[in-house]
Amino acid sequence: EASGWFREPINSVEELKGKKMRFFGLGARVMEKLGVSAQTLPVGDTVPALELGTIDAAEISMPALDLKLGMQAYAKHYYFPGWHQQTSLFSLLINRDVWDSLSERNKMAVNEVCRSAVTESIAWGEAIQFEALQELTEAGVTLHKWSPEVLEAMEAAWGEVVEELSADADFAKVWKSYSDFRSAH
Repeated sequence: EASGWFREPINSVEELKGKKMRFFGLGARVMEKLGVSAQTLPVGDTVPALELGTIDAAEISMPALDLKLGMQAYAKHYYFPGWHQQTSLFSLLINRDVWDSLSERNKMAVNEVCRSAVTESIAWGEAIQFEALQELTEAGVTLHKWSPEVLEAMEAAWGEVVEELSADADFAKVWKSYSDFRSAH
C-alpha cells in the first residue's frame, strides 16, 4: 500500500497543514493530527475530486490498483511507505448459527479456501506492484519516500490516537495484544 497521492510535493510536516485529503479510518485520524483535513470520499468520487481540485491528495490502495484508477493523470507525487495499512486483507463473515451447523469437513473446506485465497492474493498482489510502479514513473509520476521527520511526526500522531482510543476497553485490549506480539517478534 502507498501512503498517498499529492498534487504538489510535500517536503515537511508543515506542508501537510491545510491539505484536503481522501483518507479513512485510523490513518485519517493520524493525518488530521498533522493538520490535514481528511475527506471520506468513495473511490469513485476521488478522481473527479482531484481533477476539480476539491481535494489536494488521496490515499487509495496499492500501485497496481491506483494505476488502473488513473490516479497518475491527476496527481504526480506518490508517497511511500504506506504506514497506515501495510497490506489489504480479505474477510469472510459467516453467521455463527450457520457456521455451527456446518459439518467439520465443510468447516475445514471453508478454512482451506480462505487460506488459499489469502495466500494467492498476497503473492499475486506483491508481484504486480513492480510493473505498476514502472508504468507510473513512465507516466511522469515521482515516487517519494517520506522523510524521517515526517515519519516521526506520523508515529507521534499515531501515539496520540492510540492514547485517545485506549479509553475504549476493546481498543485497549486489541492494541495491547498487537503491541505484545510486535515486542516479542
